[in-house]
Amino acid sequence: MKPLILRYLFAVTGGVIWALHFSREPLLVSSWIALSPLLLLLCFRDAGRLAFVHGFVGWMVALSWIPQTLVTFGKIPLPGAIPLTGLLAAFLAGFQAVFGWLGASLWRRWPVARLLLLPSLWVALEWLRTYLFGGFPWNLAAYAWVDVPGALPLAAWIGPYGVSFLVVLTSAGAAAAVERRRWEPAALCCLVPLLLLPIAGRWSRHQSEIEIAAARDIEGIGVPVRLLQPNIRNLAEWDPVAVVRDFQKVVALSAESCEPGTLVIWPESAGWPLIYGHDDRRLEEVMEAMAARGCAVLFNSSFPVDGSSYNSAFLVSPGRAVVRYDKRHLVPFGEYVPFRGLFWFVDKLAREAGEFRPADHFVLLPWGREKLGISICYEIVFPGEVAAQVRQGATILVTITNDAWYGDTAAPWQHFRAARFRAAENRRPLLRAAITGVSAVVGPDGSVWSQIGVFQEGVLRARVVGEKGLTPYARAPWLVPLLCTLAALGGLTALWLRRPLRE
Repeated sequence: MKPLILRYLFAVTGGVIWALHFSREPLLVSSWIALSPLLLLLCFRDAGRLAFVHGFVGWMVALSWIPQTLVTFGKIPLPGAIPLTGLLAAFLAGFQAVFGWLGASLWRRWPVARLLLLPSLWVALEWLRTYLFGGFPWNLAAYAWVDVPGALPLAAWIGPYGVSFLVVLTSAGAAAAVERRRWEPAALCCLVPLLLLPIAGRWSRHQSEIEIAAARDIEGIGVPVRLLQPNIRNLAEWDPVAVVRDFQKVVALSAESCEPGTLVIWPESAGWPLIYGHDDRRLEEVMEAMAARGCAVLFNSSFPVDGSSYNSAFLVSPGRAVVRYDKRHLVPFGEYVPFRGLFWFVDKLAREAGEFRPADHFVLLPWGREKLGISICYEIVFPGEVAAQVRQGATILVTITNDAWYGDTAAPWQHFRAARFRAAENRRPLLRAAITGVSAVVGPDGSVWSQIGVFQEGVLRARVVGEKGLTPYARAPWLVPLLCTLAALGGLTALWLRRPLRE
């Protein structure tokens, strides 16, 4: 590893390996040591640069679905789309560069304390990434453990950041074992999750027979829901014939699903380009007909306001006033353009880009005895915002999305993993309607009760039972990342104070 080229090849390889853990199928066994190459790079003086290379390559691989999206819908040539993706990857890799720069001293100077301080530093930077410049909490380290038994139920106690801590902890133990050529660090760091995961898994199995019966759509148990996945691909060019055909498909699926007392959920953009409550009444007529048959419909439409629009979810129920939720967290460069003067050329990356405005508050949509906590597409990746809905009384979580922009890639699955964590963190059933997939009914423990894969058409039928209790995470979603941040700052401060004494 002394030659410079070998160190950078090691960083590149480690970045690719880490990215593969966010592909369509998670890698369960290797996820316990997937960050060990990054941690071994902390041995070197140029650890910050090596960590940046690791992060840049990892993000370019994990977000490899972005360039084709820019080509297809943004009309940007591939030679331009790749550098644009590289800008995002470089920004995200900057967090890993800071991890390498600050973590190198912890790694070299404190052989024992580093096993706790380095995972704390990683979590602190993930927490910062969640909020800085609007936030991009995509592919948190925790999601590499989405199918590790017990990881999702454990998130109800320590949240995604706590699970990220454990992911880095096991990798740190493996890296320390390699460096010191002793097995004890690896065994010690694996022991902690090996104790916690079975306990969390056993706790989640107190799931009642009522919930299990609801998952199987047994009559009389829970409330009936129907999730539509019409498999409508986004149009790269305007085609009025295709627009009419796609809308008719959605209406036909809805008619088949509409039963008295049932909630029918349309995915995001299913009624596009029709605007509810606007001049064209076709959308209103469909909703009125559905309500007349006795079913409620949750659907997406823009809502014009003051020369702009909200991206909204409407709930139309028989005999009740229409209620509306407005999206609060918009997709940068998709629903609004940050720093428009600098990025003027991206105004057309997505239809209606830059035309939406964020809502300044959220509302819960009442449906019978339940209260629906809505997340439109991108919002589901923000753990604290979903937990806030639960604290306000949400009994069922619903997310509607349009992942058709990204094709049959890893993106819909990466998005879906975040949704599974939100269900488990808050111990709430979650309903996900995606226009081309993945649509799913997710149990309160994060398990998948039923799903429809990417680019398939169908309707998911299930019954759900709302939950009212608050998990430790939902009560204080800030607690674990705050403790990790304080631990990392404390360790770095102590290291800085001790340095002059050694010199």
